[in-house]
Amino acid sequence: MKSKKNLTRFTYENAAFEGWRLCISRSGTTFTKYFPDKKFGGPRKSLVAAEKILEELKGLLESAPRVKGKLSPATIKKSELFLSKT
Repeated sequence: MKSKKNLTRFTYENAAFEGWRLCISRSGTTFTKYFPDKKFGGPRKSLVAAEKILEELKGLLESAPRVKGKLSPATIKKSELFLSKT
């Protein structure tokens, strides 16, 4: 499987982690979440889960108000909480 925008595939022969990494930056803030194959039942299922969360997070970040060109602290906290619950 090939990486996509904001989603990177990690597959190593000798690594403890195999899965997808979601990484998105908006207004100087970076958000990262890992989707391991073991937890989601395989590479395709972890990709589907990562794509779903990515779309929801993009919607949240694009509609969020900016303070001096940056995301507000409340938006950052809300986004981090959203990622931690998934």
